[in-house]
Amino acid sequence: MEYWPLRVSDTEFRLSVEQTVSLLSRVGERHGKMLAADMLRLISAQVPLAQCTIFAYSPNRSPHIVSFANRARMIELSRISSNYAERFYSLDGNQQAMGKRSSASGSEPILVQRQSVDDIVHRDYRRICYELPQISERVALLNHCEDDRWLSVNFYRGREHGQFSASEIDFIEAAAPLIIQIVRLHYRAYLEANEMPALLSERVIDLYPELTRRDQELLRLMLAGGEIETISTCMGIQVSSAATYIKRLYRKLGISGQRELLALATQPRGLVMRH
Repeated sequence: MEYWPLRVSDTEFRLSVEQTVSLLSRVGERHGKMLAADMLRLISAQVPLAQCTIFAYSPNRSPHIVSFANRARMIELSRISSNYAERFYSLDGNQQAMGKRSSASGSEPILVQRQSVDDIVHRDYRRICYELPQISERVALLNHCEDDRWLSVNFYRGREHGQFSASEIDFIEAAAPLIIQIVRLHYRAYLEANEMPALLSERVIDLYPELTRRDQELLRLMLAGGEIETISTCMGIQVSSAATYIKRLYRKLGISGQRELLALATQPRGLVMRH
């Protein structure tokens, strides 16, 4: 696996006015789920691809799944993305590139990272994320944002497509500034729509770092004021299971209900104490 700062491309990348307007008009929280599909469509016009996933990384946190899109794959990509975010992200070449770049003096606005199935030593990571969905290789665009956050836009080749050629990577690099700008706009809209619940959630997560990724997702939904039916829909579980998860989370936090959860999340930082 390898990574490098975005290079100046000799390839010409142009969008029509209609394409540009369409992409910009879809920026916003409610269109976020379509973002990866838009990026997949944009690049697939010149480069055969199987999948696209977009993640946001915060320090010392599991990645947030921003969007994903799949093309003719038997394995459900939502399950693969969740496995990656919960179990394998620390093994990813993206993580290594981001870590090295964060510690380096200065930083490039966009990095390109390339990883093939043969680069992955960890057996389960290779099997679940690459071999079962028949992925041969990935090229990722990485962007360092404010608050030491990173965004990654990942383009995957199916086994039937073979390896990326130099000209195909050159095309992706030519499109990279536009791709990253669109993704940043979407992510900013997401943060604005979820800023207060996310901020309150971060305060509780900082106090209870042992919370699982599922606990953290549930916490954000609860602090956003989601009813139990909404929570069950967002998490893809039954209402009865959502109720069980909520009770379990309360036990982990040492509280008994929503009012105490809000009190815990809104305490002044200097006064916050674990129950």
